[in-house]
Amino acid sequence: MPPDESAQNSVTRKIIHIDMDAFYAAVEQRDFPELRGKPVVVGGAPDSRGVVATCSYEARVFGIRSAMPASHAYRLCPDAVFLRPRFEAYRAVSTEIHAIFHEFTDLVEAVSLDEAYLDVTDSQMQQGSATLMAKEIKRRIREATQLTASAGVSYNKFLAKLASDRNKPDGLCLILPEQGKEIIAELPIGNFHGIGKATEAKMKALGVHCGSDLERISLESLIQHFGKAGEHYYRIARGIDERLVNPNRPRKSWGAETTFQIDLSDKDEMLEHLVRQAGGVLQKLTQKGFQAYGVTVKVKYDNFEQVTRMRTLGRLMGEPMDVSQHLAELLDRTEAGERKVRLLGVSFSVAERLQSTKAGQLDLFVLALRQP
Repeated sequence: MPPDESAQNSVTRKIIHIDMDAFYAAVEQRDFPELRGKPVVVGGAPDSRGVVATCSYEARVFGIRSAMPASHAYRLCPDAVFLRPRFEAYRAVSTEIHAIFHEFTDLVEAVSLDEAYLDVTDSQMQQGSATLMAKEIKRRIREATQLTASAGVSYNKFLAKLASDRNKPDGLCLILPEQGKEIIAELPIGNFHGIGKATEAKMKALGVHCGSDLERISLESLIQHFGKAGEHYYRIARGIDERLVNPNRPRKSWGAETTFQIDLSDKDEMLEHLVRQAGGVLQKLTQKGFQAYGVTVKVKYDNFEQVTRMRTLGRLMGEPMDVSQHLAELLDRTEAGERKVRLLGVSFSVAERLQSTKAGQLDLFVLALRQP
């Protein structure tokens, strides 16, 4: 279907994006009133090599942000309160807010504990007004949890996500169909959701600094430079995003990573860590009943530069040593050993749940994972 025709069909949708404000830190300030008004950092300890998971708005004033090393956050604000995450508390609140979402629609796509898309196109709540529904959802969240959320309302997921970021905290923003292209045209390319630092740099090298620049690039050129993602960039530059709100969004990967107290320089030691991590992840996959079809190794060097190396598996793993071989080959494709490493991670891309091939016979993959 041509892009213009797709756009005409998609503008009839009503999508809400809800994003809780500084979620982990806000829960801590709610549960511990003595923290209110103080810079709160949730994540690693300041004397560790951990990172910031999230921080309160009082901490953001000092330049602290998510994924920043906790030690750096401490240097920016020595008076900040550093807390380890309490995930059980956050999950309990998440359950409450998602129950509220389902009062308005069954089409709820949970992105994380504190973020979700809602398709309210066919909902008759609040006279069918998506904006009024978003306002009411925010009110109910505050009433039930004493926490604030920001909401974005638009005709597709990309713009709804963009809208929810515009007036944080406790914001509500509506982007109408006739406003979408104009807003995107002025948007700095680094602010496009899904475009990270590496892609941003590549875009700027092509002369793409904002949405209007992106719209001028041909589809063929974008695919040439960015592969399959190029088509997505072509469409969102024109305000087109046909992705559905998926209430059964599958988890696409399972993994584990470790930040080391002392940088690693021995490649054999690195491989041992990766194999150990992989074993734990594969055990979880077996318990959940998933198949793996790809493996990714993540390496972060001592200067915080990060690389990933992935391999799609030609067959399901039949021997435990298959995992070690893949990990060793992927690690060889990095500069690990030549450069010191502060973090290692491994993840597996997963497909559908396993099926018994015959009565009483388990898939070979399960048998392989259960070997000692």
